[in-house]
Amino acid sequence: MERSLYNATVSEQPSPPKTRPRGRPRAFDRDRAVLEAARLFWRRGYSGTSTRALTVALGLSTSSLYAAFGSKAGLFEEAVRTYAERYREIYERAVTEPDFGAVVARVLVDSVQEFTQPGDRHPGCLVTSAVMSDSTSTLDTAVYMAELHAANERLLRARAERAVRDGHLPAGCDPASLTGLVQSLWHGLSARSTLGTPREELMASARLGHELIRLHLG
Repeated sequence: MERSLYNATVSEQPSPPKTRPRGRPRAFDRDRAVLEAARLFWRRGYSGTSTRALTVALGLSTSSLYAAFGSKAGLFEEAVRTYAERYREIYERAVTEPDFGAVVARVLVDSVQEFTQPGDRHPGCLVTSAVMSDSTSTLDTAVYMAELHAANERLLRARAERAVRDGHLPAGCDPASLTGLVQSLWHGLSARSTLGTPREELMASARLGHELIRLHLG
């Protein structure tokens, strides 16, 4: 049985056997609740994850779940935002590298490391998993993901354009095409991670992709 995310409320008065605490308990681990919910959404999809399944996995009553997250859709959106923001941070760190080859390496290798985090602290890659196409009742989440991908691509393209201006990339290099190639590799690695490809294989592909880009750019 999964451990409850709430500590039992301790009553000052003796209580009858099998009496369950009422209302929202005071010790609520929101981060763990979001992780547990994300795992369910990743495995079953949005539609396939019932409110009942969520309350059982999180150790919450339905009223407590709604009090904390507003709705099942609200919990889904928080789970996606929580784990998707890590990829934005990877891009933001990567573009600070002085060499564009190192930028590409950081984007690909660091993302693979994030895709394949141990399951006790990461639900898997929600960014390209089936839950995204299944979340028809959460339009705001779909819009958010589209904006996140677009923002990451803009950040990488701006860095490539600067590298061309500074002479760190060949003058004939097309920043848009280069960015599109890196993004295609990124999405492919994410999709393969969702399908269960081991970290070692994904990492080898990421490094090969980086090496081929580096050799092409000279």
